[in-house]
Amino acid sequence: MKTTLPVKIGNTYTMTITGIGSNGEGVGRINNFTVFVPYALPGEQLDVTIQTSKKNYAIGKITRIITTSPQRIAPRCGLYYECGGCQLQHLSYDAQLKIKQQQVKDAVERIGKQKNLLIHPTLGAKQPWNYRNKMQFPIGMDKKRVILGCFSQGSHNIVDTRDCYIQKETNNNIANAIRDAVQKLGISIYDEDKHIGTLRHIVGRVSETGDCMVILVTATKDLHHSKELVKLLRQRLPKLASVQQNIQTYRNNVIMGRETHLLWGKPSIKDSLGTLTFHISPRSFFQVNTNQAAVLYQKTLEYANLTSHETVIDAYCGTGTITLFLAQKARKVYGIEIVKPAILDAQKNARDNHVKNAEFIVGDATIVMPQLYKQGVYPDVVVVDPPRAGCTPTVLKTFANMHPKRIVYVSCNPASLARDIAILADLGYKTEQIQPVDMFPQTCHVESIALLRRKISENP
Repeated sequence: MKTTLPVKIGNTYTMTITGIGSNGEGVGRINNFTVFVPYALPGEQLDVTIQTSKKNYAIGKITRIITTSPQRIAPRCGLYYECGGCQLQHLSYDAQLKIKQQQVKDAVERIGKQKNLLIHPTLGAKQPWNYRNKMQFPIGMDKKRVILGCFSQGSHNIVDTRDCYIQKETNNNIANAIRDAVQKLGISIYDEDKHIGTLRHIVGRVSETGDCMVILVTATKDLHHSKELVKLLRQRLPKLASVQQNIQTYRNNVIMGRETHLLWGKPSIKDSLGTLTFHISPRSFFQVNTNQAAVLYQKTLEYANLTSHETVIDAYCGTGTITLFLAQKARKVYGIEIVKPAILDAQKNARDNHVKNAEFIVGDATIVMPQLYKQGVYPDVVVVDPPRAGCTPTVLKTFANMHPKRIVYVSCNPASLARDIAILADLGYKTEQIQPVDMFPQTCHVESIALLRRKISENP
């Protein structure tokens, strides 16, 4: 029997927005049925036309704003309502910070079933514009014109972008120089529907000193006119330090492949966080907001509460950014990462920063950590900064089995954080506080740092 839904596609309804969803859209209810409305803000009363209707929710479009939120502002970017790169430019920055704190609180209570946790106000950025040190733009063709920029919201249609307001200016210069050079040289552009062509993505990386790297992601091993392309880029970009080709032949949405060739310049560029310097290679993980990364890592260090006597394990250590911060205050830090090139970068970063109390190990944390424990390594603190999907239950159980006094969990996804701290609660670790950090102003994303402490009653 077909269920009759309380809303109908094409009909217009009056509704009030009560919250913000995980993708930055307004959320409210019509006839007690959940409706998501892009670009709507809490407290606003709207006329909304239903565009999509599913079993448990609908998506609507603003037809008229009856009552406007006092926090609504005019977006800075003229492409904002076309482009999918930002979701919150229409909301004042102070309100963005409050919304992100609420996102963490809602996830922890709804998914993690954790009530009355201390969720601090979000630590905002001093500069909420032009902060991204890494640019990843798809490149395509509009008739005979080369275009590159972000995808439009919910599609793979490229919005041609010449001045992205969240990218560092050098990355905008890289994008514009490549667009012009590729157009001039007639370099083949990849067609994702037909799986033919060459150039599929452009990646730019820029350091705090302005040195930059260009990575040309291709669907083929051959890149015709590469020498001419490098020459044109060097003419346009005075602080260009490296041009590389990354080969991604698979028919999927993964931006970069495993094979990279240096076309010109240095194999990496250097950037700094606090007093530490780091080599950034094409596939290295490095936080895209350098200033806020320093804030994030200092808070991580504060939660770790090190006194120079502790042994620390940093799981998912990547290129060792957090590991080296921890090493400044710990007796010994072990960084574990399954990606070998990242560990090689981490070892190089440790040498360059004269850090001798950090050891980096290639492998799966679920295998390496029990081996360390058998070897007599008993961590006082475990720090974890997993991918967006969070940790598996096996990884979390591995942490708990090593009986650290504290676990510091750095998360880029409130939902997976909430799920994992609930699992850790059952394993004997109580979450004491969570600090949201705004690493990505103008977007719906938020980082969080949770401090968990081993329950006294669980001590052997």
